[in-house]
Amino acid sequence: MGPGHNHDHAALDADVRVSQTARRVTVVALCLVAVVTLVGLVWLWPTERATLPGGSTLAAEGIEVVPGRVTALAPCADSAPDAGVQHACEVATVEVLEGADAGASVPVELIGVSARSGITVGDRLQVAAVPGAAGEPTYSLITVDRMGVIVVFGALFVVAVLAVAGWKGLRGLVGLVISGWVLFAFVIPALAAGEAAVPVALVGSTAIMFVVLYVAHGVSMRTSSAFVGTLLSLVATTALGAAGVWAARLSGISTDETITLANLLGDLDFPDILTCSLVIAGLRVLNDVTITQASAVWEIRAAGPHLVRRELFASGMRIGRDHIASTIYTIVFAYAGAALSLLLVLSLYDQPLHLLLSTEQFAEEIIRTLGSGIGLVLSVPLTTAVAALTVRGAQDAVQPARAR
Repeated sequence: MGPGHNHDHAALDADVRVSQTARRVTVVALCLVAVVTLVGLVWLWPTERATLPGGSTLAAEGIEVVPGRVTALAPCADSAPDAGVQHACEVATVEVLEGADAGASVPVELIGVSARSGITVGDRLQVAAVPGAAGEPTYSLITVDRMGVIVVFGALFVVAVLAVAGWKGLRGLVGLVISGWVLFAFVIPALAAGEAAVPVALVGSTAIMFVVLYVAHGVSMRTSSAFVGTLLSLVATTALGAAGVWAARLSGISTDETITLANLLGDLDFPDILTCSLVIAGLRVLNDVTITQASAVWEIRAAGPHLVRRELFASGMRIGRDHIASTIYTIVFAYAGAALSLLLVLSLYDQPLHLLLSTEQFAEEIIRTLGSGIGLVLSVPLTTAVAALTVRGAQDAVQPARAR
């Protein structure tokens, strides 16, 4: 963090003067970006949501999904105690809680992973009532009802954020909700509808940046400097990601999910979708780095009004290098944790390292990680330079002292 980072940001923004030329250029640039983003949202906004042919498979076949509660568990009659995951089997007696058979106890087979997931008596499930030939439905497992746990963890997260960060944390949560809405209301439906993935990623990410930065950190030239730095870094990340996906000949179809998506919506441009995922993933830490760098430059200017812009940039970069050193390996380990099962599977094949790294699954994660990492590294000098050019020059940066 920058020196004196406990300095109140509102007081800091009031103390540090801004170059009028930089202010005018930044305001005009942000207005243009906002207009382009709004036009992009309108132009790319999907008018109809993509759906499976024939609509919902469950509804088409007359299958009703109802909640139930496990009242008893027993091994299947023909299952071996030491059966592998694929052949594991248990029979759960489930009390149906809603629907035509509410109150009835029905058998539900738990096969494979479901039998090894730790389901116990008292757990709630979502089960499907499948119409039978004789009119009596049979029940099968859809999923374990995990919403209770999700709600509890979500509430704990909100309480922790509000307790530690106060009003700033509340603004951050509001920004998170609005950003989630942009992602699920625009980005994902637009991609599913076949819109060009890279423009969707840029427009959606820019809209998210407007929300996250200005809602969480307030409207100021300091925040605007972070926004400009983030936008420049995002453009660089997009270009690098597209070049990496093309040069590595990545198909974007390397997981069970993407194979399923290709079978359902085969006309999508999967390399572009891979680039889109790289851009959105880069947002995770870009905002954190850029707002920190902009705040650091403001703090340094307040503490050293005599520094020329070159010295201001150099001081900000010293802070940025420490931030990058602690952040870059965080990205790598985040991806490694997400792909841990894949790493374990590939390690069992006992192949030379260069062959493993060249596989689609590995190469995709490497390009995604390194592309985001390069964009993250570039965000430090870009944001530091923008912030250093935004504040006034030496000896003219700080207003006369005032009581705070």
